[in-house]
Amino acid sequence: MTHVTRLYGAPALALAACALLAAACGTREPAPDEASASAPQLAGTWRFVEFESSSDEIGTIRPDDPVKYTMTLEAGGRVTMRLDCNRATGTWAADPADGESGGFTFGPLAMTRAQCPQPSLDTRIARDAAYVRTYVLRGNRLYLNLMADGGNYVWERAGGPD
Repeated sequence: MTHVTRLYGAPALALAACALLAAACGTREPAPDEASASAPQLAGTWRFVEFESSSDEIGTIRPDDPVKYTMTLEAGGRVTMRLDCNRATGTWAADPADGESGGFTFGPLAMTRAQCPQPSLDTRIARDAAYVRTYVLRGNRLYLNLMADGGNYVWERAGGPD
């Protein structure tokens, strides 16, 4: 920093600080209470059904035991997940385009790091949560779509039919 100040003076340093602040403000995540107020139909507990990959090489991946994978979207914008032997928590936000679809994002997830017996999808689901961009709600199924045609995570309301 002293190098920048010496070369360009305090005004350049102030300008750089303002640019960083402006960039950070442009990527604001919605506050949890903003998140689900616009999509109350998504609140509730969901059970993981399958991952539908857009790649033929990967295909469809199903959990060995769907009971081990649940996601609770709270009306206040908090999310809690059971991911096999791990737990995760964070925030979620939805921006409905109509009654059945719209934008969807997760905030950063904090996750425990136990080594679950294989085959486990815990780390895959937690990692991919950062890439969810949209949702589609069809009946009791919630499709969370990854960016760049990366695939869909299919969740079903807990207690719903298979």
